[in-house]
Amino acid sequence: MGLNPQITNLVIILGMMQVSKKVPFDDPQVLLGVRGFYIISNLIIAAIYLFIQQKINSKKDLTTLKYVEPAPMGSAEEPKLITTTVHSYDLQQLRGLWRSQLMGVGMMCVMHLYFKYTNPLLIQSIIPLKGAFEGNLVKIHIFGQPAIGDLKRPWKAAGGFMGMAGGGEPKADKKSIELAERAGSGGVKEE
Repeated sequence: MGLNPQITNLVIILGMMQVSKKVPFDDPQVLLGVRGFYIISNLIIAAIYLFIQQKINSKKDLTTLKYVEPAPMGSAEEPKLITTTVHSYDLQQLRGLWRSQLMGVGMMCVMHLYFKYTNPLLIQSIIPLKGAFEGNLVKIHIFGQPAIGDLKRPWKAAGGFMGMAGGGEPKADKKSIELAERAGSGGVKEE
């Protein structure tokens, strides 16, 4: 068992903050190099996601996947039953990864180009790349790990701040699925 990814991220952030204090960002060559490192990092992530998409589409696993999606935290909605395929589920998860990565790039562009912050470029060149290699889709479709244990679909939602995931985790046990079907929230099919 390795270290918790959140702990290693914290160590990397603290280390890179110290390193970035020593980097002469006023030198245009250094700044260009750091920008290049950030762009290459994001291109590697994009290549990983495109490769995963190609693997998902080539496998086209049409195994039915049923799970109960919890209601959003603080909402009066009932948990709803989701019936989908492994193929659709993986593509949905991949879309979420793309969205997250593009949001990060957008925020970094605003911070760097508008507010002129340069230090986060170093940290954001490493943390997202590390996160991409720790993702469940990468573990299954690139590293070839079997989808059992923690990699069994549906996956737990990634914890937000201090590990608090909003609304709980999806449930795939037979009892939860039967309860959701009887409550009338069944039959939601995602394509």
